[in-house]
Amino acid sequence: MKIKTDEIASVIRQEIQQFATQLEVSEVGRVIEIGDGIARIYGLSNAMAGELLEFQSSEGAVMGQVFNLEEDTVGAVVYGDYKKIKEGDVVKATGRLLEVPVGEALLGRVVDPLGRPIDGMGAINTTEFRKVDIIAPGIAERQPVTEPVQTGIKSIDSMIPIGKGQRELIIGDRKTGKTAVCLDTIINQKGQDVICVYVACGQRAASVAGVIEALREHGAMDYTVVVTSPASDPAPMQYIAPYAGAAIAEYFMYQGKHTLVVYDDLSKQAQAYRQLSLLMRRPPGREAYPGDVFYCHSRLLERSAKLSDELGAGSMTALPVIETLQGDVSAYIPTNVISITDGQIYLEPDLFFAGVRPAINVGISVSRVGGNAQTKAMKNRKVAGGLRLALAAFRELEAFAQLGTELDKETQAKLDRGYRMVELLKQPQFAPLHVADQVISIFAAAQGYFDDVPVNQVQKAEQELLKFMSDQKPEVRNKLIETKDLKDDMETALRAALVDFKKQFNASRGAK
Repeated sequence: MKIKTDEIASVIRQEIQQFATQLEVSEVGRVIEIGDGIARIYGLSNAMAGELLEFQSSEGAVMGQVFNLEEDTVGAVVYGDYKKIKEGDVVKATGRLLEVPVGEALLGRVVDPLGRPIDGMGAINTTEFRKVDIIAPGIAERQPVTEPVQTGIKSIDSMIPIGKGQRELIIGDRKTGKTAVCLDTIINQKGQDVICVYVACGQRAASVAGVIEALREHGAMDYTVVVTSPASDPAPMQYIAPYAGAAIAEYFMYQGKHTLVVYDDLSKQAQAYRQLSLLMRRPPGREAYPGDVFYCHSRLLERSAKLSDELGAGSMTALPVIETLQGDVSAYIPTNVISITDGQIYLEPDLFFAGVRPAINVGISVSRVGGNAQTKAMKNRKVAGGLRLALAAFRELEAFAQLGTELDKETQAKLDRGYRMVELLKQPQFAPLHVADQVISIFAAAQGYFDDVPVNQVQKAEQELLKFMSDQKPEVRNKLIETKDLKDDMETALRAALVDFKKQFNASRGAK
């Protein structure tokens, strides 16, 4: 066989031209211990805290993150199936921090805490990523909370208002309606130009499926992203789920949009973090939680803000959920989160089982933003202005009346009005009300227009009143929506409409 020297020369020339002196240097270590979602690695002496790692197992690559920096080894958490990893497997340091995909493509999708779709609707087409754990905006980058986030729930919008950029804790025992309050708030954002992120952390998969179905049924999935890490997920995934949800919402916030994030619930996240910390042999503190569990929640919730005008005036409102055991709000995690948030909505089992739903205890529920996040009409002293004090006085009178003493006419009248107001504030799930309708119905009850209506017919009377206002007096309702204020002329028109309604309502009751 004849050797073609010119061919060999051209190949050598080509190889010389393509020769590069750059070497790809990557730091690698080996797994010395693996189990329960954590790994110990030897050899990564230059690894950074929070750095992303790649476990190169025989069954494919698995991602992890540096959690502990020790003298000879690195402790890491594994995001994925840790059972694929064996002792002796090679681990590569990536030099990156954990990121999740963000952008418009996520709207209407259900993803895991790493941003991977789990709804069977195909890949998410986005090129933008955002770091999961970042430093919250500073004081100079924020502005005061002044715009309301309407929940559509009468008792919250009137007495415990939530503003854009606020963090309002929803706290109560299991099965008292915490998730129901969050879902109603998300459904009420339809058409309000607010993007919602629902983070399900440590929930039963069946419950999460029910939530997604309810959101889809009410058309709320169009502007909602669901991040879920069910109870069957390993602890590392449950731990990062709220941070991933915050990162997805932050993308929209920094674009000048308004967002609402529900963390359901942070008790489960704290338990996942406790599990990881104990496995990593970090020293336990109160209730075996690690000493930095407060920082774990504060650095998450501080990311909620109303940004300054220079940064686009976007906002991120947080509704963290905490589950208590037998109403113990003085336990470690509840007191921690209460001290971080701007108020709390406390749901009481006794009220829930007595049929008062939403079961909000107005006495210890509070919003530290207060009337700043209410419309002038709702803030009016004839509507919600004196409602909290009136209900507190009613509760005292009710306790006094149970002693069986004779009551004078004035006290009895206050009691009767109180019973009707409690009945009026009851609201079924998935039936959020427009703020103008809330103002009309609370004004009617507070000003005595329902005093002669039997208590068991108050809700029916309210429904008929709202139908009457939208069908027969739309000009009054529309003006209230437009002005958002209850000035003298507006109040006069509303009172005249209520008088007309009472005549019609009493006539229909008489006919029956």
